[in-house]
Amino acid sequence: MFLILAVVLVLLWLGGFFVLHVSSFLIHLLLIFALISIIMNFVSGRRTV
Repeated sequence: MFLILAVVLVLLWLGGFFVLHVSSFLIHLLLIFALISIIMNFVSGRRTV
């Protein structure tokens, strides 16, 4: 789930930064949140019961 969230956030960041030419700090928060989501995905991993 975190990996899907990270992919969506990176795509939104790419769209906002390159297509719409938004260069404020807020658009870079999407990239930071995507990296956090990727880290959370690898830390939590797949848990089996």
